[in-house]
Formats: sequence, structure tokens, C-alpha cells
Amino acid sequence: MQARRILVIGGYGFFGQRLVRRLARIDTLDVVVAGRSLQQAQALVAALAPTAAAQLSALAVDALSDQLSALLQRLRPQVVVHTSGPFQGQGYAVARACIACGVHYVDLADGHDFVCGIGALDEAARAAGVLVASGASSVPALSSAAVDHLVEGWQRVDFIDIGISPGNRTERGLSTVQAILAYCGRPLAGTAPPAHGWSGTWRFDYPGPVGRRLLSPCEVPDPSLLPARYPGHPQLRFGAGLELRWLHRGMNLMAAMARVGLVRDWRRHAGWLKAAADWARHLGSDAGAMHVAVRGVDAAGAAGERCWVLLAEHGDGPYVPTLAASALVRRLMAGELPARGARPCVGLLTLADFEREAAGLAIRMQVMEER
Repeated sequence: MQARRILVIGGYGFFGQRLVRRLARIDTLDVVVAGRSLQQAQALVAALAPTAAAQLSALAVDALSDQLSALLQRLRPQVVVHTSGPFQGQGYAVARACIACGVHYVDLADGHDFVCGIGALDEAARAAGVLVASGASSVPALSSAAVDHLVEGWQRVDFIDIGISPGNRTERGLSTVQAILAYCGRPLAGTAPPAHGWSGTWRFDYPGPVGRRLLSPCEVPDPSLLPARYPGHPQLRFGAGLELRWLHRGMNLMAAMARVGLVRDWRRHAGWLKAAADWARHLGSDAGAMHVAVRGVDAAGAAGERCWVLLAEHGDGPYVPTLAASALVRRLMAGELPARGARPCVGLLTLADFEREAAGLAIRMQVMEER
């Protein structure tokens, strides 16, 4: 059987190389690690090749180049996975090139406007017979799969609460820092009541070894995508948090400074802020968590409350945003995903898909009983 070619743009980057490690386990794939630096792509391929089940190769690619369509026509991949963030402020040039060449497209975006706006390409994607899925990440792909599981059969959903808190010792990429700073202190789209990034704080108690973490509002697509999906049009709250309280309170202070106009755009300071956070990486733990809690009326007509929790240890938390893309590639290549068109990655995957992709990682998921 001929291997199915998967092109991973940004394949040696922070999330890209973790996705490549997941895809390298699948023996029916031909994975092309692509990016602007051929040397870095080749280094990753050389490191993984001895134990990889998939075929691996390296390629120099500028995703923003006008030559991308020509490259896709020559390379003829079945799927392109775009991992080069931050996606805030990016256009859909890569997705458009994939549609023009009849190639499935998946990205790891979690920015509100980018993910929610992907539907503008729906007509073209359907005409080309391809799937264009944006947001194949922790949100909205994994978060929506968890909500789907928790409220299956419910008569009404009143409230959805979602939170993510990585361990402080977990590695962090510059693009992730830039994405977080992009909305620090700014109004968050889709939130009701209106919220500002990193303004306000609440707490959530995760199972051990994570424990209690602070959370604050963050920009994600979920508030604009999920309420209309469930009966009752529930209110949705999303928060992200830092393990070290003084770092989290520092983000709250930065948000306040942005709101009163003392700092126009924190992204300009991303370099030294990341360096400062990295200086404190020896503190805290390598354990992170994500939760989805729901409240409403169950199938029997009784008030119900359920919670799903993901725990990631030993620094494996950064793999979580890659699991959806890995699952989509696997299902597309197996012919198990007939969906076509351009859409946010909501309703395409189940929790079972994520559990399969997390095999071998220090990641565990559990549904807690009614609380």
C-alpha cells in the first residue's frame, strides 16, 4: 500500500515537532517536515527516523510565498497541517492554496477570529471536495468533544465552564506567548457578560497532582461557537491560568495596565517577558490540566452537573493541542471522515479519538460523577 503524504508546515516548531512525533507512529503515512529552515527540518527527521514507523522527509517551505500552490501541485500531499502560529492576524493563504490544489487542510489555530472566520472558504472547499478544518487544537476541537460527551441526551444545557492551566515547568514557545499577549487587557469577542483578557480571576480545584489553580478570561473561539450548538443556548465561561500565583497575578496587572492605556500592545515585549518566565521555570511542577464542566437538565428531567478532566504530567502538556490534528489525519486517511467544506473543528472528533492519540503519553482523561 502506498503511504499517504502529509505535509506539516512548521513541522519542527514548538507544536509542529510534537505533531510529527505523533504522526511518525503511523506506518501508512509519508510525513514531510516543512518550514523555512531546511537544516532544522532535517535535524528533526534524523532524530526520529531510527524509530519511526512512518516515512519521514524534510523540505524547505515558505508558507507565505506565492509559490506554495506550485509546491503543493508538485508534492501532491493528501493533507496539509498548518502549525505555524500565532494565527492571530494571519490570513487564509495556506488554506486557499490547499483548496486550489484539492488538498485537505487542518490547522492548530485557537484564535477567535481566525477559527470563526474559516467558514468564508466553505463554498470553495465544498466545490473542491476537501475538508478545511480550523481549530484542531485544545479549543475548540477537544473542548467541544468533551461537552458533546458530557451532555449527550440532555434536554437543556445552562452553563459550560472550560479551563486550561499548564504546569510552570512545561516548555513554552514564543508564538504561544505572543498569542496570549495579543489579547491581554483587550475585550474578548463572544463573551457574555463582556470580558477582557486576563481581567478577573476565579479558582478551580483539579485532582492531584495539579490541585487548585487560578484562572482568568482568555480569547478562544468557544464562546461564539458552542452555545448555539446545545439546547438552552448555555452561558460559557473560559479561563486559562498559570501555575505560579505571582505570575498569574502579574498577568492580571498587565491586563489592568493595558486597559488604562499604559501599554498599547504587550506583544512588543514578548521576548523579554518569555525570558523572564523561563527564568522561573525551575519553580512549580510539570503537571498541567484542562477541565470542562457542564450544568443543565439531563435526559430524565433532573438537574445535572458533570465534569471532565484531563491531567498531563512529565511535561507532556504541549502534546495536547496536537492530538486533534493527529486524529483528523488518521481518520481522513482511513476514509472515516466524510465531512467536506470549511468549518471550525467542532463535531468532527470524539473523546475516544483523543484518547487513542494520547496513547503512550503521560496524559489521562476522566469523567467525574455528578458533583
